[in-house]
Amino acid sequence: MFETATIDRSAFDSVFRSVEEAESLPAWCYTSEEYYRLEVRNLFSRTWNFFGHVDQVAEPGDFIAVDYVGVPILIVRGGDGELRAFANNCRHRGTPVADGEGNCRAFTCPYHGWVYDLDGRLHSAPGMERAKDFDPAGYGLRELRLETCGCFVFVNFDDDAPPLSDYLGNFPELMESYALDDLALVRKRVHEVDCNWKVHIENAMEEYHLPMVHGATLNPKEMEHSAAPTEGAWLDIREHHDAHTRSLLIEDLEHEFPHIEGLEGRAAMGTNYVCLNPSTMLGMTLDSVWYLELQPQGPNRTRVVHGACFPRKTVERPDFEAKVPYYYKRWDTTLAEDNAVAALQQRGLKSPLAPRGRFSHLEPLVPQLAQWWVERTLD
Repeated sequence: MFETATIDRSAFDSVFRSVEEAESLPAWCYTSEEYYRLEVRNLFSRTWNFFGHVDQVAEPGDFIAVDYVGVPILIVRGGDGELRAFANNCRHRGTPVADGEGNCRAFTCPYHGWVYDLDGRLHSAPGMERAKDFDPAGYGLRELRLETCGCFVFVNFDDDAPPLSDYLGNFPELMESYALDDLALVRKRVHEVDCNWKVHIENAMEEYHLPMVHGATLNPKEMEHSAAPTEGAWLDIREHHDAHTRSLLIEDLEHEFPHIEGLEGRAAMGTNYVCLNPSTMLGMTLDSVWYLELQPQGPNRTRVVHGACFPRKTVERPDFEAKVPYYYKRWDTTLAEDNAVAALQQRGLKSPLAPRGRFSHLEPLVPQLAQWWVERTLD
């Protein structure tokens, strides 16, 4: 019952069925250190990982330092205006050279004082004057692959992975009318949640939980839902139709902002909840876009980053600061409910008696996500 030392692919056969017949992942996929290490090695280390909005590092010297699946990462805006990502390890003995986020002119290792320029080059290495054949040019910070799509930042650890455009497929085309280049990041909140990363993203991509978890806050009876996955395994979209042709604020409609100008097609019909595999949810609605950036911290803990974005024209409105707290209240309330139920589910999944389950027609994307993850984790 507790044994996961040998991960047999046949244990996942029932995952690869239609939603009417599929079973959930075995509980140990959400709690096992061994399985999590496989995910890190075969999934997160080989795909494009989402790291939020470019406004986090808008000015030269702006940086954010993130620990992601056990890898310290540094994202920085260089003096030349270029955005770069580095392994956050001093090339001397591995100490991180930055922590948190902020603005600086250079990075100084807190252990032995090696100094790195914003472009990653080693500027000085005090005490290395007698080291034989030591060339500072060969000891800059290790650069990682970084690409952007509109306002969003992606990093890949694999030098041989296909470009971001291959990973995103027709996502930019589908979401073109949101004018992603024009979205401003107005707030970022970070939550530490005692759950597996898959628990949280599964919750974000199904509406079956709405009446129980959000019944007092979202008023789900007033909303119509349909799951509409796009073609291809790289991206899944579900769309809420008709019942909120106005803002998702629902009870505070007098505080709503104008719709994003130029919305067309799916974007103009309601809200698109987009899963960027493996662990990011974009909530793309009529007047705003928000994201849940999940940073796995181990099999039983996830850092949940919530970013809130509006068109820059909306942010420049004189009533923006007065009205935007109503949006924050909505997001903060519902995310707190999701965080709580995710931690509760994780508590149950830790039990050796936790069973596998079946799916409702209201959660068709959950087995599809599991299939995408399993195919890559067991590669």
